[in-house]
Amino acid sequence: MAYIFNQDDLPRLLSTTPGRERIFFVSKELSDTDSMLAGVMRYTSDAASPYHLHENCEHFYLIFEGHGTFESEEGTIDLNPGDLVFIPPEEKHRLSAKTPLFYFELQAPNRFKTKILDAGSEADLLWKRVDGKVWVQS
Repeated sequence: MAYIFNQDDLPRLLSTTPGRERIFFVSKELSDTDSMLAGVMRYTSDAASPYHLHENCEHFYLIFEGHGTFESEEGTIDLNPGDLVFIPPEEKHRLSAKTPLFYFELQAPNRFKTKILDAGSEADLLWKRVDGKVWVQS
Protein backbone atom coordinates (compact mmCIF):
# COMPACT_ATOMS: atom_id res chain seq x y z
CA MET A 1 0.00 0.00 0.00
CA ALA A 2 1.28 3.47 -0.83
CA TYR A 3 1.61 6.09 1.85
CA ILE A 4 1.89 9.85 1.87
CA PHE A 5 3.69 11.84 4.54
CA ASN A 6 3.93 15.60 4.91
CA GLN A 7 7.31 16.71 6.22
CA ASP A 8 5.58 18.80 8.91
CA ASP A 9 4.10 15.61 10.38
CA LEU A 10 7.37 13.69 10.57
CA PRO A 11 10.04 13.78 13.27
CA ARG A 12 12.90 16.18 12.63
CA LEU A 13 16.34 14.88 13.47
CA LEU A 14 18.94 17.43 14.53
CA SER A 15 22.60 16.52 14.30
CA THR A 16 24.55 16.74 17.52
CA THR A 17 27.10 18.47 15.27
CA PRO A 18 25.42 21.88 14.78
CA GLY A 19 23.87 22.99 11.50
CA ARG A 20 22.32 19.83 10.05
CA GLU A 21 18.69 18.68 10.09
CA ARG A 22 17.04 15.72 8.38
CA ILE A 23 13.51 14.47 7.88
CA PHE A 24 13.13 10.89 6.66
CA PHE A 25 10.23 9.94 4.39
CA VAL A 26 11.38 6.36 3.89
CA SER A 27 13.05 4.44 6.71
CA LYS A 28 12.72 1.15 8.55
CA GLU A 29 10.73 2.94 11.26
CA LEU A 30 8.26 4.70 8.96
CA SER A 31 7.77 2.28 6.09
CA ASP A 32 9.05 -1.04 7.46
CA THR A 33 11.64 -1.37 4.70
CA ASP A 34 15.41 -1.38 4.75
CA SER A 35 15.75 -1.35 0.98
CA MET A 36 16.41 2.41 1.11
CA LEU A 37 16.65 5.47 3.35
CA ALA A 38 15.31 8.70 1.88
CA GLY A 39 14.43 12.18 3.03
CA VAL A 40 15.28 15.84 2.96
CA MET A 41 18.22 17.57 4.58
CA ARG A 42 18.87 21.17 5.56
CA TYR A 43 22.30 22.63 6.29
CA THR A 44 22.90 26.08 7.68
CA SER A 45 25.59 28.21 6.03
CA ASP A 46 29.04 26.72 6.66
CA ALA A 47 27.65 23.41 8.02
CA ALA A 48 29.30 20.26 6.71
CA SER A 49 29.17 16.53 7.01
CA PRO A 50 32.32 14.84 8.21
CA TYR A 51 34.56 13.28 5.57
CA HIS A 52 33.16 9.75 5.50
CA LEU A 53 32.16 6.71 3.47
CA HIS A 54 29.29 4.22 3.47
CA GLU A 55 29.96 0.51 3.15
CA ASN A 56 27.44 -1.33 0.95
CA CYS A 57 25.45 1.78 -0.01
CA GLU A 58 24.78 3.83 -3.11
CA HIS A 59 23.99 7.43 -2.29
CA PHE A 60 22.35 10.35 -4.10
CA TYR A 61 21.94 14.07 -3.40
CA LEU A 62 19.56 16.28 -5.40
CA ILE A 63 20.14 19.94 -4.55
CA PHE A 64 16.89 21.96 -4.33
CA GLU A 65 18.09 25.24 -2.81
CA GLY A 66 21.39 26.83 -1.88
CA HIS A 67 25.00 26.38 -2.83
CA GLY A 68 27.63 24.05 -1.49
CA THR A 69 30.62 21.90 -2.32
CA PHE A 70 31.08 18.19 -2.73
CA GLU A 71 34.49 16.81 -1.79
CA SER A 72 35.82 13.38 -2.77
CA GLU A 73 39.22 11.84 -3.47
CA GLU A 74 38.96 13.32 -6.99
CA GLY A 75 38.69 16.89 -5.67
CA THR A 76 36.05 19.44 -4.76
CA ILE A 77 33.22 20.67 -6.99
CA ASP A 78 30.63 23.40 -6.51
CA LEU A 79 26.98 22.37 -6.15
CA ASN A 80 23.97 24.45 -7.20
CA PRO A 81 20.20 23.93 -7.37
CA GLY A 82 19.34 21.18 -9.84
CA ASP A 83 22.63 19.30 -9.39
CA LEU A 84 22.40 15.56 -8.77
CA VAL A 85 25.34 13.81 -7.12
CA PHE A 86 25.75 10.01 -7.29
CA ILE A 87 28.12 8.48 -4.74
CA PRO A 88 29.11 4.83 -5.26
CA PRO A 89 29.67 2.49 -2.30
CA GLU A 90 32.93 3.10 -0.40
CA GLU A 91 33.41 6.56 -2.00
CA LYS A 92 34.97 8.97 0.50
CA HIS A 93 33.00 12.21 0.53
CA ARG A 94 31.89 15.35 2.36
CA LEU A 95 29.10 17.84 1.65
CA SER A 96 29.58 21.45 2.79
CA ALA A 97 27.15 24.37 2.60
CA LYS A 98 28.26 27.79 1.36
CA THR A 99 24.72 29.16 1.87
CA PRO A 100 21.74 27.49 3.54
CA LEU A 101 21.34 24.20 1.67
CA PHE A 102 18.16 22.15 1.12
CA TYR A 103 18.40 18.83 -0.69
CA PHE A 104 16.91 15.36 -1.14
CA GLU A 105 19.03 12.39 -0.09
CA LEU A 106 18.58 8.71 -0.95
CA GLN A 107 20.73 5.84 0.32
CA ALA A 108 20.23 2.24 -0.78
CA PRO A 109 20.18 -0.27 0.64
CA ASN A 110 19.54 0.87 4.20
CA ARG A 111 21.81 -1.89 5.49
CA PHE A 112 25.04 0.06 5.49
CA LYS A 113 27.79 1.10 7.87
CA THR A 114 29.13 4.65 7.91
CA LYS A 115 32.83 5.19 8.62
CA ILE A 116 33.92 8.63 9.76
CA LEU A 117 37.32 9.68 8.39
CA ASP A 118 39.66 12.63 9.02
CA ALA A 119 38.80 14.94 11.89
CA GLY A 120 35.24 13.66 12.33
CA SER A 121 34.10 11.54 15.24
CA GLU A 122 31.37 9.06 16.09
CA ALA A 123 29.41 12.03 17.50
CA ASP A 124 28.81 13.02 13.86
CA LEU A 125 26.51 9.98 13.62
CA LEU A 126 24.25 11.08 16.48
CA TRP A 127 20.92 12.73 15.70
CA LYS A 128 18.42 14.02 18.26
CA ARG A 129 14.70 13.89 17.63
CA VAL A 130 12.90 17.14 18.29
CA ASP A 131 11.02 15.31 21.08
CA GLY A 132 14.37 14.51 22.72
CA LYS A 133 14.95 10.90 21.66
CA VAL A 134 18.27 10.04 20.00
CA TRP A 135 18.53 8.30 16.65
CA VAL A 136 21.92 6.81 15.74
CA GLN A 137 22.89 6.30 12.11
CA SER A 138 24.28 2.82 11.56
